[in-house]
Amino acid sequence: MTEDKSRPPQDRPWESGWAPDTTRAPGTRRLWLAGALALTTVTACVTAIAVMDSQSGERAPESAEPTTLSNSAPGGLISFATPSGNSTPTPGKDRGRPSPTPTTSAPTSPGASPKPRPKAPKPTESHRTSPAPKPPKSNGISIRSVNYPDRYWRVRDGYVRLDSIGSGPEQREDATFRRVAGLADSSCYSFTTADGRYLRHRSFVLVKDTDDGSALFRKDATFCPRPVYPSGAVMLESVNYPGRFLRHRNFQLRLEPYQHDGQYRADASFRLVAGLD
Repeated sequence: MTEDKSRPPQDRPWESGWAPDTTRAPGTRRLWLAGALALTTVTACVTAIAVMDSQSGERAPESAEPTTLSNSAPGGLISFATPSGNSTPTPGKDRGRPSPTPTTSAPTSPGASPKPRPKAPKPTESHRTSPAPKPPKSNGISIRSVNYPDRYWRVRDGYVRLDSIGSGPEQREDATFRRVAGLADSSCYSFTTADGRYLRHRSFVLVKDTDDGSALFRKDATFCPRPVYPSGAVMLESVNYPGRFLRHRNFQLRLEPYQHDGQYRADASFRLVAGLD
């Protein structure tokens, strides 16, 4: 008969010589099982990744994709591998394969040279589409307003104004000029008076002045004609202030920026006619 021994109280193990095992903490077996499971999972993941990498590194069949030529061949060309004789025919085999786009580094045939491309026409400015009208061939010219055809440029008190010219010889002489090649640009105009002085802009006002030989004077005294409507009329653009044209304001000749305005164009349009003297 088995002897029933009661378990001694936990707080008095010395009475029977029994004591609890304190070397193992509660739940140690569960921790070992969890660690083993985690190690097994990591090992399986690493093995799967290695297998996938080895499969992706295998070379694809030559007949599946086009292969590029070696480095010695011209850059950019693509060649297609020739399928083997016993390969299974694929749908669409009879269709012609697209040829690779030729590059400029290799001609399409021996001895052939690329055709030169036609050059695009250069854009032209609207005000240069027709040649500037030439002044009449005479000893002098006069400059008449388009919107005030009975008024002409006239030097009075050193300034250039738009005046009605009478029959007096002095008035007609003051309204007559000589056109010469532009001092700053020979394709443009400069205007001299009867006493050998030039018309120039000073503080954007047109005046008569003596040539001092400076570069600034030559530019101030040079104006480029721009043909405008009506036919035979011109606008005179400053060389050193492109975009500014001579116009009359209160019948005073001034240099002002261009405006997309009918009144401005009318005030800035003139005709070069035969001299009044």
